[in-house]
Amino acid sequence: MVVAGQLAGMAERVLGAPLPIGIRAWDGSVAGPQDGTVLVIRSRDALRRLVWSPNELGLARAYVSGELDVEGDLASGLSQIWGLVRRGVTRRPKISEVAKLAVKLKVLGPNPDAPKEEARLKGALHTKSRDRDAISHHYDLSNAFYQLVLDPSMAYSCAYFTSEDEPLAQAQHNKLDLVCRKLGLEPGMRLLDVGCGWGSMIIHAAKHYGVHATGVTISAQQREHILKRIEAEGLTGRVEVRLQDYREVRDEPFDAISTIEMGEHVGESNYPEYASTLYRLLKPEGRLLLQQMSRGRNAPGGGAFIESYVAPDMHMRPISQTTGFLESAGLEIRDVHALREHYVWTVRAWADTLEERWDEVVALVGEGQARVWRLYLAGGALTFEEGRMGVDQVLAVRRSENGRSGMPRVRRELVAR
Repeated sequence: MVVAGQLAGMAERVLGAPLPIGIRAWDGSVAGPQDGTVLVIRSRDALRRLVWSPNELGLARAYVSGELDVEGDLASGLSQIWGLVRRGVTRRPKISEVAKLAVKLKVLGPNPDAPKEEARLKGALHTKSRDRDAISHHYDLSNAFYQLVLDPSMAYSCAYFTSEDEPLAQAQHNKLDLVCRKLGLEPGMRLLDVGCGWGSMIIHAAKHYGVHATGVTISAQQREHILKRIEAEGLTGRVEVRLQDYREVRDEPFDAISTIEMGEHVGESNYPEYASTLYRLLKPEGRLLLQQMSRGRNAPGGGAFIESYVAPDMHMRPISQTTGFLESAGLEIRDVHALREHYVWTVRAWADTLEERWDEVVALVGEGQARVWRLYLAGGALTFEEGRMGVDQVLAVRRSENGRSGMPRVRRELVAR
């Protein structure tokens, strides 16, 4: 009955510090503090996965499969471990040390199959067919699931809070209103929303600003949901939604374009085409509002867990590089608005709803997928809170040939920051 003690001993040697969380193993043994976050190792398979993949992906597979669990506050446990890693007090264990412990605990054996929730994409990176599969993996999970977790507008992006305790639905309304005002929307204008999600932006802009709104998505379930909303809201003829890749849009230029947390899915090699497409589809003197997550230079993706279970093939970069792509396409940057703290509050609200409606979520998508989301949201809130990721609204304009930018009103239209 010594499994937990042996694991704790190795963990403390790796961390170079006392174990910040407790451990409870399948044999009933315990180690470390038991009055806070406790890592529960339910079977040898959890350790077997870590022998084969001694990294974030191995841990994620063990957690999603239910072989490894966390009692207490998951975000707090992740924060404690990350704090030790960030201070540089960790070291990699010797292979001989790992092998010796694996033999002693009888965890050697074939690598368990990856959980069924893990993405399995085929084809060349960011081809249209692979992009459809990547988007479908996450966004076609279930409209009913997203209706449970998100606010009534189904806005799946960073909200804008006027106070930290503001209800999420109001904060999402604030964000949509902020985008509309930055774009200078007026009745009769034509708005294009690239990567329109479940239609929160195009519905809001048509209802409250009188525009003719067109949304494009490559998620069939999203489009199905929006079509029902258009009819229910009485917006037929004023709002259009297409099952279409952004590269296939060939309309006459639009008065304004919004693209809210879509650029992360475009891919690094395709981003110049994405930026030039936005430029091509925008009228001279028209405005673009791009909301996008950012990351440091050394970690352009979302990490092994995010890329395997949540958002395959995503790519993020420093905000300076994104504005560089937009400028190279011919757009003039007029404003960059950082919203990092707002994403902490947004993700926490989603996480609270997930826990409150856990049984309903499991009934809809299964326990494995529910566990994916629990880990995703806990880690996401921590990442934004500690500044390892950010999110920004970039306002840009396509200048006319005579040099005019059509932007004199923009500063008066922005809310106080």
